Amino acid sequence: MALTTEKESNYNNLEQMPAGELLKHINDEDKTVALAVEKALPQIEALVNVVTERMRAGGRLFYIGAGTSGRLGVVDASECPPTFGVPFDWVVGIIAGGDGAIRKAVEFAEDDARQAWLDMQAYHINNKDVVVGIAASGTTPYVIGGLKAANEHGLATGCIVCNIGSPVAGVAQYPVEVVSGAEFVTGSTRMKAGTAQKMVLNMLSTTVMIQLGRVKGHKMVDMQLSNNKLIDRGTRMVMNETGLDEATAAGLLKETGSVRKAVDKYLQGK
Repeated sequence: MALTTEKESNYNNLEQMPAGELLKHINDEDKTVALAVEKALPQIEALVNVVTERMRAGGRLFYIGAGTSGRLGVVDASECPPTFGVPFDWVVGIIAGGDGAIRKAVEFAEDDARQAWLDMQAYHINNKDVVVGIAASGTTPYVIGGLKAANEHGLATGCIVCNIGSPVAGVAQYPVEVVSGAEFVTGSTRMKAGTAQKMVLNMLSTTVMIQLGRVKGHKMVDMQLSNNKLIDRGTRMVMNETGLDEATAAGLLKETGSVRKAVDKYLQGK
């Protein structure tokens, strides 16, 4: 199959360009990514719906991937607890080669078609869960094998790929195909393809968490108060919702541990 992610760059002689010209061309290419994601919105919606349904029934969301794609899944999963106040094991990112591969590439880890399913066993995965494979090329054996095994065991499966008609999309029940096109540096899928995958991951996890009630109005009412900036933000949110002064709002927030609980306690006491 012809991979659009491997197409020749639209630019040549990059080493001869001044920095300003390089930056402009990279930015021009990046502008096309959101439009490519827009074309995949119906596919993203279908995946969001099944993830929301499964998580409401007690399931979890797993991301599997290798290299840049795996790292992006780990990042999105790791940001859900502090942002939405959910347990750390609601959204799980698994990367080929293990956590050490987040910082340093593990040679040939992505080529083992059996390993992803084995990696998932540490989490007692079951048929309520959803597995989303992330692979820019759509050809990664680690992801293909993981999705096939998940299908065989009755899990829902999705994917985020950047080529049409890929093997990964062929295995996934809910494929998301974002054709981001040729990279500025030929084949460097950490660039446009990575940006596309990050955008889809942001959309997927955020929309699911909103559907699950982890956002109120437009605020992260369940965010973890893990630093002074977030405590200050939470205090302002409590002040806005209750009309309390800053000191009282801060005290209520400290007492209850979350914006949601602080506001609920205030309203119950009225």
